[in-house]
Amino acid sequence: MKTLADAFEHTLQDVYYAENAIVKALPKVIDAVSNADLKTASKTIWARPRARSKPCTAVFKSIGRRPREECDAIKGLIKETQGVIEDSNGSVAKHAAIVGCCQAVEHYEISRYGTLREWAKALGETEAHETANGDPGSGKAANHKLTHIAITEINKTTR
Repeated sequence: MKTLADAFEHTLQDVYYAENAIVKALPKVIDAVSNADLKTASKTIWARPRARSKPCTAVFKSIGRRPREECDAIKGLIKETQGVIEDSNGSVAKHAAIVGCCQAVEHYEISRYGTLREWAKALGETEAHETANGDPGSGKAANHKLTHIAITEINKTTR
């Protein structure tokens, strides 16, 4: 990476891979959850990456590139989540640990989309800026919802 455009493309690759990896991984998380509110929130969170993968493809077309790279960060977060599900199966801390993993994924997405949005703006990539801007509060709203569920329900049952 030598230019901001290179960094932008690399990060876009990461986000595209992440969105698709989340779509594949989240059903296992949903299946592992028995708390009704957490299950509902997880299903809502799952819908977002499915909806964003098409706009990401459009951004690649707009900059004349094709998605192809993997993202080590999201692969690690997904692997950690799978390990947490296996290691905490049947424990009172299972839901709290899953919330923590889901929030790590949300924080990753918040930071990546914020970066992409600002880089696209600096590069004059209007379509990419609009796509990255999409619903800038959606990741934050999902994180807030997870925090609320943890505070009002899950953390109280793990003591």
